[in-house]
Amino acid sequence: MALVNDHFLKLPNNYLFADIAKKVNAFKAMHPKVDVISLGIGDVTQPLAPAVIEAIHKAADEMATRQGFRGYGPEQGYDFLRDAILKNDFLPRGIHLDRDEVFINDGAKSDTGNIQELVRWDNSIGVTDPIYPVYIDSNVMIGRAGVQEDGRWSNVLYMPCNAENGFVPQLPDRRVDVIYLCYPNNPTGTVISKAELRKWVNYALKNDTLIFYDAAYQAYIQDDEIPHSIYEIRGARKCAIEFHSYSKTAGFTGIRCGYTIVPKEVTAATLTGERIPLNPLWNRRQCTKFNGTSYISQRAAEAIYTPEGKQQVKETIDYYMANAKKMLTTLRGLGFECYGGENAPYIWAKTPETSGSWKFFEEMLYGAHVVCTPGVGFGPSGEGYVRFTAFGSHEQTDEALHRIEKWLKK
Repeated sequence: MALVNDHFLKLPNNYLFADIAKKVNAFKAMHPKVDVISLGIGDVTQPLAPAVIEAIHKAADEMATRQGFRGYGPEQGYDFLRDAILKNDFLPRGIHLDRDEVFINDGAKSDTGNIQELVRWDNSIGVTDPIYPVYIDSNVMIGRAGVQEDGRWSNVLYMPCNAENGFVPQLPDRRVDVIYLCYPNNPTGTVISKAELRKWVNYALKNDTLIFYDAAYQAYIQDDEIPHSIYEIRGARKCAIEFHSYSKTAGFTGIRCGYTIVPKEVTAATLTGERIPLNPLWNRRQCTKFNGTSYISQRAAEAIYTPEGKQQVKETIDYYMANAKKMLTTLRGLGFECYGGENAPYIWAKTPETSGSWKFFEEMLYGAHVVCTPGVGFGPSGEGYVRFTAFGSHEQTDEALHRIEKWLKK
């Protein structure tokens, strides 16, 4: 008989956002006339940039002709997009990469989950806590995380990020094989300075540690001193793989496109000590398991690098960050202890002492008809916090804040 991969059975019954949807749907079923506003799940709401729409139409028209039709594309991505990425995302920051170090994907979530296939199942892992659930769950699926005890996985090193340490994770006091970092951070909305990021690169180089660096929200950074890429730090090319996404940068949650950088210098060891470059291994993995991102999606992504595309995307980011600023000001005015929201589209708010994350989520849903995300769903250190997103419309955001204020003053 076929035997199931029983590591899947160790996973929580539902993904965090599926649990939220289930609770919200139950509320709507009981209160069908109530209009619920979501400031929880981080989906975008504003239309795609006109430059992107134009590129999509043009690419679709190409596919309708014999000369312009394209079937399977390169698994690594088309050269036109890879070159645009190098020219616009890295060269202006003094980062020199080769085209074959860029791998186009269908969104960062896929690659951040799949990248762990490159290292042995018995590697140790460390995560900042709270953290994006995919990092943990993908390691659970392969058997690397151990067993769950009181909300923690036995083989995972948790590095707390909270108000007590200023949301700056402390370096591990022991060696860890693989470390996940995400900045600007999801869910806390906080960022990391070059000085702090340099400490992590130095730690990785000293301890032969591999860093998986998620930079999905780098386009929201407003402070010129905050690094957009880990490769701004000397030596990072030897120890880090970086993930980027157009989902939040350009509203591609429904288009699906992003990219991963795997430098040729990054290696991992065999049991005999031989150093193996990970770039050709990732290329081999993609050629086997991935047929490439659609031509239309890649032309759409290319369009955000045009002068008009850059301006239009910036306007949308500014739109969301205006929401974040208003949310931060209003929530703090209502007495909430809040973080993030200045270089990221997320607000991380401390719940009242009498309410845990899920309890506060339900109190707000039933009392204000507004959805937030329970912080404990992102890890043990998320308990006592909730996440708000700035991805709604101005009108939805204003109404949600009005409802929260009215609810709290009852």
